Amino acid sequence: MTVKSVRGRRRYIAFVCDPSLDRPGLISLLNERAGESAPYVVQCSEGWCILRCTPTQCDDTIALMCSADGSARSLRTSGTLRTLRARYPRLHELRPPPKRK
Repeated sequence: MTVKSVRGRRRYIAFVCDPSLDRPGLISLLNERAGESAPYVVQCSEGWCILRCTPTQCDDTIALMCSADGSARSLRTSGTLRTLRARYPRLHELRPPPKRK
C-alpha cells in the first residue's frame, strides 16, 4: 500500500445527480469539460455518485460537476469512502463489486 506522503492525500465528494447518468456517461461529460485534469469517477448510478480529487481541487471539482450536470448537488466531502458510504447507505448499496486479483 502506498503511503500518503508519496501518493498524496485524496478527497471523496458525494453528489446527488440526474438518475439517468451512469459512470461512462459521467466520465465522458467530465472529460469534455476538463480533459486530462478531470476528477476520477469512483461510482455513479441511480442518481448518486462519488468523485475523487486532491484537497486543493475540491471546489473546482464541485463546480465542474455542477456544470456537467445542472441538477447535481454536492452532499459531503470526506477523506475516506467508508465515511461517505456509512453516512449515505444508498452509496453503500450501489457501490461497484470489488475487483478480484
